[in-house]
Amino acid sequence: MPTLECASGFERPASCRRKPMLVAACFLIAVVSFFACMSAPRADADQGAAIVDLYKRFSEAQNARDLAAVRELLSARPDFLWISDGKPFWGRDAMLERMAGFQKAEVWLVEPDYASSRTVMLSADSAYLHIPLVLVLGSKDNPARLKWLVAMLCVREDQQWKIAALFTTEDKRPPK
Repeated sequence: MPTLECASGFERPASCRRKPMLVAACFLIAVVSFFACMSAPRADADQGAAIVDLYKRFSEAQNARDLAAVRELLSARPDFLWISDGKPFWGRDAMLERMAGFQKAEVWLVEPDYASSRTVMLSADSAYLHIPLVLVLGSKDNPARLKWLVAMLCVREDQQWKIAALFTTEDKRPPK
């Protein structure tokens, strides 16, 4: 079998010679891949902003005690899940019933720390948001200020982002 000697001194079979069309195809694939990779962070950033916006609307509706607006942001799927105080609540109606009970307090509002939030895009149609917040509740004279961590699973349904699950837990990190 005839061989060709490379500049490095190694020999390779003549059957392995690069064809101009193959080189052009590889180059084209590399260029397209490069530009696809360059646009991916922007798409993720745009989606991440949409997820944070969903949480902003959710927290604003909670603070306004507007349970109808909260309902519109939640997935209607029967497997919607809220873990609250270590207890599971399945379905948005169960969540709204529990939230209505909390909102009977004289003071009840959330103060999200958006600067510390983190969004993880799982796919084009699902994402995870981690956000710390302070929950202010109790009497007007002496409301408690409790630190919480919220993890929110979001899914795209009918071209809109919805909350599919919420996991809330007390923030036990040491103070900064």
